[in-house]
Amino acid sequence: QQALSACDKPVIAHIQGVCMGGGMGLALACDLRYCADDARFRMPAARLGLGYDLDGVQRMKDVLGAARTADLFFTARIFDGREAARIGLAHQSFAADALRGEVRRVAGEIALNAPLTLKAAKLSLRHLLGDPAVRDAGVVNAAVQACFDSSDYREGRAAFAEKRPPRFRGV
Repeated sequence: QQALSACDKPVIAHIQGVCMGGGMGLALACDLRYCADDARFRMPAARLGLGYDLDGVQRMKDVLGAARTADLFFTARIFDGREAARIGLAHQSFAADALRGEVRRVAGEIALNAPLTLKAAKLSLRHLLGDPAVRDAGVVNAAVQACFDSSDYREGRAAFAEKRPPRFRGV
């Protein structure tokens, strides 16, 4: 889970079938989560008699809020992809046969954007969602400044002025 959230590129969860317990933890470590309407979700800890550490509960609380997190941990109920999208666990749910194409479409849209901007945004989000004791505004500010100092920033402004799609290179 740490590797997914620490990755400097956006990470997308493509959820089909069963996503329970540790699978939900992995999905929540991703930046974007898309699922099939018929996917099945559950936080079964209460049915298994096990405890979750603070980091796991914290991430779910950060994404879903305390009330939804309590509901999922306390009831250990099973819910589908449509509900996962409705409560914010997934960003969107799709018919099972359309999921792969939709996730590829989103990944393609992301790939067209400026890599340094994506990296700075992810770094900012990671710092905001992380432990306040380890936040480092200087690192975030340096990543933002790197965007302004980049060739990509000049390319983005030129493309906007010329009404054409930008061609970013990550420099």
